[in-house]
Amino acid sequence: MEPIVVMGSRVVNGQPGPMLEQRLLTAAALARPGQEIIVTGYLEARAMRDFLLQHRTHPGAYTVAVEPHATSTNENLEYVRAMRPTAARFTVVTSDFHALRTRLWAWHLKIPVQVVSAPTPREQQPYNYLREVFATPHSVARIVLRRLLKPLPWGA
Repeated sequence: MEPIVVMGSRVVNGQPGPMLEQRLLTAAALARPGQEIIVTGYLEARAMRDFLLQHRTHPGAYTVAVEPHATSTNENLEYVRAMRPTAARFTVVTSDFHALRTRLWAWHLKIPVQVVSAPTPREQQPYNYLREVFATPHSVARIVLRRLLKPLPWGA
C-alpha cells in the first residue's frame, strides 16, 4: 500500500486548525487497515499525529509517521520521499486550493503522487485562494530557476 501524506497547515494552541483538520479527516477516511499515514510539517506534524491517533476507529486502522522538518510544499515532498525512497507512489492529501501547487512540485521533483483534495472551510476560502494566486506563480518561477541551474557541475 502506498503511504498517505498529509501536508501541514496551521495549528492553533497545539490543535489542528479547521483547514488542517479537514486534511486529517480526509486522510483518515482514505486509509485502509494497516496503511501508513505520514504527517509532514515543521511546527504541526506532532499535533497532526496526535489528532490522527485520537480519531482512529481501532488500533490497526492505520499507522502514523512524523516528518517534522519541512517548512514548504517542496520540502514536504522531498523529505517524505527521503523517508520512503522505495515507495512507488504517494497519495498526498492537501486542501483543494493547494492541489495544483502540490502537483507542480511533485512533477518537478519526479515524485509520483495522487493528490486528494480536502475541502477548505468556507470562511478560509477567500484568503487561501487569493494567496495561491501569488504562491503558484512563485513556485513556478522557483521550479524554472531550479531547472535552469540543475546542469551546474556542483549540482545546484
